Amino acid sequence: MRAFGTDEAEHLMRTMFAPWVGELNLKAVAFDEGGGTFLLPANPRIVHGGGVICGQATVSAADTVAVMALSALNGRFRMCTTVDLTTHFVRPLKPGDVDIRVDIISNGKRMAYVRIEMRASGDNRIAVTASGAFAYMED
Repeated sequence: MRAFGTDEAEHLMRTMFAPWVGELNLKAVAFDEGGGTFLLPANPRIVHGGGVICGQATVSAADTVAVMALSALNGRFRMCTTVDLTTHFVRPLKPGDVDIRVDIISNGKRMAYVRIEMRASGDNRIAVTASGAFAYMED
């Protein structure tokens, strides 16, 4: 299996996701055997009128980093589709950097399951959680 690291994740962001997803400027920080860590950098374009990061941006980020973490575990991008993404907004995220952790719960032949946690950088309190199921479209 070939290595899939942060450079490959950056390439995946530019080539496989819709251009507007790329505007989130998600950064892969590191991958390990259990998942990966990511950064959603501060971006005034994802702050809504209430002065906090909008939920749509965090859900999009969760979905995207899950696919990148699965790609790293698989050593390559496998075409997949989101079957379910359940999100809980625990507390508002003030504008600024957001740290994201993806833990892969199960990665089978046809399905994969992940758990995602988001925190404002420098804050150990969880702000957003998500759990997702992904169906692989190929072997």
